[in-house]
Amino acid sequence: MLQLRYFASLRDQLDCDNEELSWQDHFSTVSDIKNHLSERNEHWQQLLSKNTILIAINQQMVNANSPVKDGDEIAFFPPVTGG
Repeated sequence: MLQLRYFASLRDQLDCDNEELSWQDHFSTVSDIKNHLSERNEHWQQLLSKNTILIAINQQMVNANSPVKDGDEIAFFPPVTGG
C-alpha cells in the first residue's frame, strides 16, 4: 500500500489531502504514480503534469524518476514561494 499526501494549494485544487493507493508492480517510479493518478480526469492531469510539482518520498525530497516501493509515503507539493 502506498500513502499519498497532497499539500497546500494542490490539496485544495484536488479536494484531497491524503489517500491510500494499492501497490502495483508497474509502479517503479513516482512518474508512474503521477501517470496513474492523471488518468482519473483532466483536472488531475493538468495539476500533476506540471514540472513545478515538488515530490517527497518518506519525507525526503526527490524527483519524478525516483524509485518507489510498497509501503512508501509519497507527498506532492506545489512550488514554494517566499517573500
